Amino acid sequence: MEAGGDAIPVLTDERGRALTLRGWNVEDKANRGAAALSAITERHFRDMRAKGFNFARLLVFWDDLEPRPGEYSKDYLRKIERILDWAEKHDVKVLIDAHQDVFGPAFGHRGVPAWATRTDGLPFTPHPDDWFSEYFEPAVQRAFTHLYEDEDLRRAQARMWRVLADRFEDHPAVLGYDLINEPMGELREGEDLPTAARRIERDQLTPMYNRLADAVRSVDRDGWIFVEPTPIVGEGVPTGLGRIDDPKVVYAPHFYNTGMEAGADYDPAARWIETYEQAVTQYPKEYKVPVVVGEWGPLNNSLPNMNRFYREAMASLGRYGSGWAGYVWCYGGGYCAVDGAGTFRTNKELTAEPYAEAVAGTVRSASYDSGARVYRLSYDSAGRRGSRVTELSLPPGTWRVTARGGALVLRKEAGRAWVLAAPGARVTVTVTRG
Repeated sequence: MEAGGDAIPVLTDERGRALTLRGWNVEDKANRGAAALSAITERHFRDMRAKGFNFARLLVFWDDLEPRPGEYSKDYLRKIERILDWAEKHDVKVLIDAHQDVFGPAFGHRGVPAWATRTDGLPFTPHPDDWFSEYFEPAVQRAFTHLYEDEDLRRAQARMWRVLADRFEDHPAVLGYDLINEPMGELREGEDLPTAARRIERDQLTPMYNRLADAVRSVDRDGWIFVEPTPIVGEGVPTGLGRIDDPKVVYAPHFYNTGMEAGADYDPAARWIETYEQAVTQYPKEYKVPVVVGEWGPLNNSLPNMNRFYREAMASLGRYGSGWAGYVWCYGGGYCAVDGAGTFRTNKELTAEPYAEAVAGTVRSASYDSGARVYRLSYDSAGRRGSRVTELSLPPGTWRVTARGGALVLRKEAGRAWVLAAPGARVTVTVTRG
């Protein structure tokens, strides 16, 4: 899809096809050192692909990669590579996410190593019942300031990314790099949270992303660079991020609501989804970059209005984004997508829809009617020099795929279909349940 006027460009593959990513975060926050990443297995990727998902956001931790300054764990890199191999085997694209929660292990979490944490002796009080509030502890906020402003920490963070990108830039599963998860910063006296967020994004995150993009590009010319605003965007606050000087940037906000994160039900009358969509699309429209939502999904998905939430959220995400990663693919309760048997938990099945993974041409429209269980795709196929094969993903079940306008269904199998179009054709694809 071409970017023109207010259009948001789409993510593309090496053949110029328009990509749609649908998937989940994959993580192991509990284990570290010798046991790091052991909770992630091949089953994660096999099961995701079987349910129609083609994308995983893989959480990796700087504190595991570089436990001591300048010493990078070969064992940790091998474990990441094993996970990427599983993803490749099951045809899942991976975004490598440098994850942090409340900065890192100095504050009882994961992310930036303790040796790279500077607090100037400011206080920190844990809040085990409300971990996100720990971001507002003085020591945590000061640690972010030092990460952004201290030259030696800037160099260390850039070196860490060069190590990761250099090791994995040739791996066929790797789509790109999420430079830091949910970055925060230090509030100034008298500053409200939206004002602080916009300042931090403008004055600290923008130059940091440019530095880290340069570090990645020193070893990888092709991977997509994913950049996040602060989590305050979830409150419908437009970001203050500036331009990232790189040709392959993706804007990667998260889609969380404070009340729902605390366990509240979805309130349609509050119009949170509409407010979020209006705010989150301003940056990609201005800077002409694709959007992929890196995390979303409520803690309690079985409340009375959650069925409506999932339907409305899926429709919204499809209007402006090239994809999303739900939080999180695990086998259990809480945020987990599926239970121990691999069955979708209540309402999570609504995330599994037919979609076009790769469109060989310019998408005119794409939508799924969840009530009628019908997916419709309209596109203008590429010219004679472009790719001619469009790939569809189908969730479990029986689906009928038809194509019109100089196109035919080349092949169909469980979970997948391929459409071959004549050059320059106006193509309509319809996918129907049953």
